[in-house]
Amino acid sequence: MKALKRLYDKSKIWFALLWIAAYCILMSAGDALSALVGVEKSVTLAIGALLSAALLLFLKKYGLLSDFGLCAPRTSARSMLYYLPVLLMLTANLWYGVSLSRDATGAVLYILSMLLVGFLEEVIFRGLLFEAMRGDGERVAVIVSSLTFGIGHIINLVNGSGAELLPNLLQVVYATAAGFMFVLMYCKSRSLVVPIIAHGVFNALSVFASEAGISAEARILTALLLTVITGSYAVYLALSMIKGKGISSREKGDPHE
Repeated sequence: MKALKRLYDKSKIWFALLWIAAYCILMSAGDALSALVGVEKSVTLAIGALLSAALLLFLKKYGLLSDFGLCAPRTSARSMLYYLPVLLMLTANLWYGVSLSRDATGAVLYILSMLLVGFLEEVIFRGLLFEAMRGDGERVAVIVSSLTFGIGHIINLVNGSGAELLPNLLQVVYATAAGFMFVLMYCKSRSLVVPIIAHGVFNALSVFASEAGISAEARILTALLLTVITGSYAVYLALSMIKGKGISSREKGDPHE
């Protein structure tokens, strides 16, 4: 812990990059080892739990929980459109029907590991990386955090998860849009609680997705719809924050307004 704290104090960006590397390498190794064991996500879940516990303990030990969004939202649900676009996004895995291709044990392991993925990816990409870059410009931090998160999903092609080319490339597209949405939700609410829950639940619901008979055209349409939903919500959040800053400036009597 002390070594991590020294790195954090010395360079927050290298601290974030360390966590990104550890997450990508260890979770990919977990998928590969799970395949060798013959029980999907069994090793992945254990690694995800250890990483989550280590990160959470570090942030709590040094009083950094609220600094990285692990606190209640500071804005009303109304100002966030009651998170309706997020709820719509969560239904995407069920658009083509519901089925369960795994047994009960496999489904539980998958769901739990996906919930941990939601926690880790939000805290690492929207918390550590974004906050490390924020001081050099919020716009750049938003873009880098989102693109890094989206492009990072291409690792599924080589990590032993069995992802196919087209679905994975489409995932990169809508994951990037979702990245913009989640980081702007964080910027507006100063909380990662809803993004963590939404991210984890979205991933977990894929265990119930009916993949049989879904054409390439349907996959493309789904990716486009997800991109539109999350991208439009991101634009709304950005505009509402710009408008809010404008109102604050006028209330202060800013001569440039």
